[in-house]
Amino acid sequence: MARTSPAAPSSANRGTPTLVGRVADLLNHPLSTYYLLLGTTLLLLALGLIMVLSASSIESFRVHGSAYTLAQRQGLFAVLGVIGMFFAARTSVQFWRGLAWPIIGAAFILLVAVLVIGVEVAGQRNWIEIVGPFRLQPSEFAKLALVVWGATLLSKTGRHVPTWSALLVPVLPVAAAMMLLVLLEGDFGNTIMLAAITVGMLFAAGAPLRLFVALAGVGAVGVVLITLAAPYRMQRFTSWLDPDADRLGFGWQVSQGQYALGTGGFWGVGLGASREKWGSLPEAHTDFIFPVIGEELGLFGTLSVLVLFGLLAFAVFRLSRNTEDTFVRLAAAGVGSWIVVQAVINVGGVLGLLPVTGVTLPLVSYGGSSLVWTLAAIGMLLAFARAEPDTRRALRRRSTAQSLRRR
Repeated sequence: MARTSPAAPSSANRGTPTLVGRVADLLNHPLSTYYLLLGTTLLLLALGLIMVLSASSIESFRVHGSAYTLAQRQGLFAVLGVIGMFFAARTSVQFWRGLAWPIIGAAFILLVAVLVIGVEVAGQRNWIEIVGPFRLQPSEFAKLALVVWGATLLSKTGRHVPTWSALLVPVLPVAAAMMLLVLLEGDFGNTIMLAAITVGMLFAAGAPLRLFVALAGVGAVGVVLITLAAPYRMQRFTSWLDPDADRLGFGWQVSQGQYALGTGGFWGVGLGASREKWGSLPEAHTDFIFPVIGEELGLFGTLSVLVLFGLLAFAVFRLSRNTEDTFVRLAAAGVGSWIVVQAVINVGGVLGLLPVTGVTLPLVSYGGSSLVWTLAAIGMLLAFARAEPDTRRALRRRSTAQSLRRR
């Protein structure tokens, strides 16, 4: 009986890489983390500028007499932020370590100053007038300061689990003092963000589980007391528990936001064609820009935003996991917690899954201070990604190849 030879592999199986294989190869490239950070940031920023122009046009015309004033301001802050981001990306890890004490000192000075000379906006005294309409929000700067200072202090223990004394003194007291100052300004949302940054860095430092249980208990008691102390916070909370109870009052914003998301369909009603931004949806270009995206760009637009945030989070936490430098690991965990938790709180509030806290959607919502300091933090992570040994070698090879091509 004649033996049949085995069938030759098809060309598809022999040499054609699969889509999964190509994605895996791209992710394994030494520069993949750097370009994921940079690419997702710029895409979210570009989308944010477009949506701020659309969402703010009616309010801008009503207040300033021009549909483009608010968008122009956001564009200016974006330019300043991108310049700062690329400057930060060219710095070294040692630069940020050396900045720890000056930056935390500056943050506390600004947080105290805003209580004295700050201006009140929408019930919150958290702005310092600079020139004309431009204001500085110290609580946004405080996030970056806490990341840099906290990572520097916690990294002094090396890769070992820090002792209780290293965790409790001075990291937690300083973080608590910073949160108290921000809370005195009336900024409950950024108080939560500072807590998220602290918890994220402690988790990356290897703090024991019982510490997080204790912090969760203290935090829960604090949230209850803060909510009971301010009637409007209690009304927000009860409105979240039962949205139908006060749809024309505290439930109005969430109800209109959900209506905007529901009317967008899959592809949306078209860029610039939102009906909610004509006065029905408060803060359409700031806290509630996500519903405008859903209304104008549909489910496709909102899912695209969530995917971009997912990729950005993947890149940040990948940097934190893969680095051998403890300071880089902790700082990346702090920035990742900051951006991811803030995005989750914003989107969760819009969807009615979480109470509305007033935090913006990072890189997308209108707000100069938030945008500039978020871009600065991402620039710091870009510098860390560039400093990784494999990335440095890849950049040198690329630079050498470009020089040879010019000859």
